[in-house]
Amino acid sequence: MTTTTAPAARFATARQVADAVLFEGYVLYPYRASAAKNRLRWQFGVLVPPAWGPAHDEHSLQQTELLMEPKGDATLAVELRFLHARRRTVEHARDDGTFAEVTELHLADRVLVPWDEGAEERVELLVPVAELAGEGVTLPFRLPAGEETEPVLDTEGRVVGRLLRRTEEAEGVVRLRATELDGAYRVFRLTAVVENTSPWRPADRDADRDAALPRSLVSAHLMLGLSAGSFLSLTDPPEWARGAVADCVNLRTWPVLAGEGGRADVVLSSPIILEDHPAIAPESAGAMYDATEIDEILALRTAALTDQEKREARGTDARAAAVIDLADSMPPEVLERLHGAVRALREITGPDGPPEFREPPGTPTGLPDEDAVFRPDTPWWDPARADTADPARDRITIGGASVGVGSRVLLRPGLRRTDAQDLFLQGSTALVEAVLHDVDGGVHLAVTVEGDPGADIRREQGRFLYFQPDEVTPLEDV
Repeated sequence: MTTTTAPAARFATARQVADAVLFEGYVLYPYRASAAKNRLRWQFGVLVPPAWGPAHDEHSLQQTELLMEPKGDATLAVELRFLHARRRTVEHARDDGTFAEVTELHLADRVLVPWDEGAEERVELLVPVAELAGEGVTLPFRLPAGEETEPVLDTEGRVVGRLLRRTEEAEGVVRLRATELDGAYRVFRLTAVVENTSPWRPADRDADRDAALPRSLVSAHLMLGLSAGSFLSLTDPPEWARGAVADCVNLRTWPVLAGEGGRADVVLSSPIILEDHPAIAPESAGAMYDATEIDEILALRTAALTDQEKREARGTDARAAAVIDLADSMPPEVLERLHGAVRALREITGPDGPPEFREPPGTPTGLPDEDAVFRPDTPWWDPARADTADPARDRITIGGASVGVGSRVLLRPGLRRTDAQDLFLQGSTALVEAVLHDVDGGVHLAVTVEGDPGADIRREQGRFLYFQPDEVTPLEDV
């Protein structure tokens, strides 16, 4: 067994997603320590000391199990990554040269407050697959306790306080084992266990989570890489491997194929369920530590914080300060890039998509022209209009045909401005139930699909599907 660093290139692509997993929920909008959502942090992949966990329904162990097909004398590269919480307190400088702990220290550009920072830790090893047979290999590790101080200076360079960071001891172990399976193929079941083995016991049996976190492995996850061979997907395995995949036991983690698309030599085992080959959206300008939110919304809301709120966020954590700076400095073209990217539809409507969904040559790729949507000369809500809107009697002209309640139409959803549900109705026939006008002067047809067994119930409840006039072709006028 070699405890040298795993080849960096092998994990380079997967590391982008792994970083998002590592810092997911690290600090959330509005990025201030005082915000309620930032008082209960680190909910994913937390392995607590074994003496504390059972009484609080938390765990000290996670297990990854999957299948691999190593070739020749393949080696397995393993990288365990997690955060080690360190407690930061804030002290004010007294006139006599001593320091006193305070809850806030105000500076020109920030307000420093007590906070738990997360230091990234890695445990790496490179081991021949042949050595994983039988009892496998075990790699214990230990993070020592420590204490360090950082002076705090004002704009004139005078010491006005200091930050005191305390790190508690944490211990753990990585266990690896590979068992060859019976069958026509050379396949191994790889079991990787990560466990917190800290001997710490709380002095108070009712000690809360804050006491356990500095001795925990936070956001723990694994990256695995084969020098030769491949891993099998747990979500989409080959037919011959489905039974063996079903027997794999994964506890509080989920392994997916990672790295470059089309390759299967790298796995990310994450406490957050992902799909194979996850990737960071190319539009994302930087980390905002909340991958379940939309970057555009976070950027806009962060930029709208008051100056005082930004000072508090900058004093909370260096990473929070970076988010504030990112939102304040984001150019309009970068912000615009975050808006409305729907890559999934490109696979359907593009030149390589299914013929029935492929847009004909010359189809505009943006929003429809003004003439493509029916707009009355006088809006229905304008008092100058001679009549009033009547969905049951109103009719519009489409392609020279009069369309109203009872008309049959062929559905042709606008591929670039519809939802996935409507795409399945491409080419279906429907019955117009109402002609509706909106306050912007647009017209929408309420329809029920012919042959839908629930059409009568939908009609009774007034629940219809809605299409614009340029998304239907009249079949006949009833």
